[in-house]
Amino acid sequence: MKKLKTIFFVLTLSFVVQTNAQQDPHFSMYRYNMNVINPAYAGTYGSLETLFSVRSQWVGVRDAPETFNFNINSPIKDKIGVGLSVISDRVFILEETHLYADFSYRIQISDNIDIHGGIKAGGTFLNVDLSELGINNDALFTENINVFNPNIGVGFYLKAPKYYVTLSAPALLKNDRFEKEGVAPSEASDDISLFLGGGYDVKLSEAFILKPSVLGRAVSGSPVSIDLTASGLYKERFELGTNYRLDESITIFTTVGFLNRAINFGYAYEITTSDVGDFNSNGSHEVILKIRLK
Repeated sequence: MKKLKTIFFVLTLSFVVQTNAQQDPHFSMYRYNMNVINPAYAGTYGSLETLFSVRSQWVGVRDAPETFNFNINSPIKDKIGVGLSVISDRVFILEETHLYADFSYRIQISDNIDIHGGIKAGGTFLNVDLSELGINNDALFTENINVFNPNIGVGFYLKAPKYYVTLSAPALLKNDRFEKEGVAPSEASDDISLFLGGGYDVKLSEAFILKPSVLGRAVSGSPVSIDLTASGLYKERFELGTNYRLDESITIFTTVGFLNRAINFGYAYEITTSDVGDFNSNGSHEVILKIRLK
């Protein structure tokens, strides 16, 4: 049993190292979690927004990755927006809690187009409970890890009535997430992630709007990851869409709006198309609840 736990631990670390492109919290419904990756989004809606979400990966696998997210943002003055994000990532014996505050400033460049610049500040509490492995007399596994890694980020968000463009680097500082010295040392670290994307609303009729969007992320030493998303919004109430992450996954999602979309409930189901799918045959589930005050 101890040998199996050791193997699982090594595989977990390998997963962390090999998925640097996803070291920021990953969400299938990224358009509803924009301020997580871009601090400039804070306050762009024009009133207070609050979001709760839960994401479960590798459903059916014990101690598989889970992400819990709470974020809130609001304008506080005509040109200033603020936000707060609290995200908990858990997988096996690793737990990370990301806590960040956002600040944005709006510059009007035309009657209907604004550009927002933002900064993000905070950090990550990292806990690795090596005692859960039950491995004794091995220097590599005798000391738990409890550290806080501070970080800062920047972003820009261009907002127009029918489209948006987002550019951000939510974590500019490189931090070690895990580092041990021993017979078989392992290490994982955060590299700078750059996000670039945009979306456009195409009004097909009075009742139906087509909403295509794209989001790319690049991390040094890792392949570029690209999300292609398209959804249809019916009567500002019901949305159905799909997301394709190149060479990684396919997602189907839906949202339902109540009270003129002041309350939005969403669900996404993701199927992995890469080799990792051999360990994720049951897919991943994501649920969101977003509240907007008019």
